[in-house]
Amino acid sequence: MLWHKTVGEGQDLVLLHGWAFNSDIFQSLVDIYSTYYRVTVIDLPGHGRSSDINGNIDSWSDEIIKLIPEQSILVGWSLGGLLSIRIANKISLKKLILIAASPCLVSKDNWNYGIKNEVFDQFVLNLKNDSTKALMRFVSLQSKKKYQVQELHKAIQRFPASESALKYGLNIILDSDLQDEYKKITIPKTVILGSLDSLIPISIKNWYEKNGTQIYELHCGHLPFLDETFKLP
Repeated sequence: MLWHKTVGEGQDLVLLHGWAFNSDIFQSLVDIYSTYYRVTVIDLPGHGRSSDINGNIDSWSDEIIKLIPEQSILVGWSLGGLLSIRIANKISLKKLILIAASPCLVSKDNWNYGIKNEVFDQFVLNLKNDSTKALMRFVSLQSKKKYQVQELHKAIQRFPASESALKYGLNIILDSDLQDEYKKITIPKTVILGSLDSLIPISIKNWYEKNGTQIYELHCGHLPFLDETFKLP
């Protein structure tokens, strides 16, 4: 069972967080946008207060879909964005908004906008040997602002993801290439990118532009929604 919370009234707005974190990372958005929307936040499987769900991107997506009202605006950050692309091909949504997200997070022969495989391989090895150190390293990639890194580390410590969830989440990241699925999405699509993001290169905006996406670029890293200039379009 997935933990979730809904606050506010109006158009449904659903927020999906990234790998190793939990929905509390969106608290500032909930505070602002629950005045205008009915906001639902969900802890991904095995993250935060949610139970583990073994399997793949489909088993995770199908469980998340149970909590998404029809014609919602779906917002996905990082791994949550990858899941949102799959979900947008399964149910009827009003709009898809991706934040620092990509249809394929790993570089391949036909994809130059991902993280190199050897970087992920080393990260997986570090996670097995010392999960705390590996997660701290991952957190440090999110932002160059020291106070944000400290807050993110506290958030992970407060509700640590299970080892199973970290493993399955990484497998989803490594195995998913949703380029074709993204192209099939016909609802309005928006992506918000950080020009300083060390995980999602800003050059990906060229691909998004070619595939019918409204693009917003902020001068920040992998956490655009924590930037003072951030606004949901």
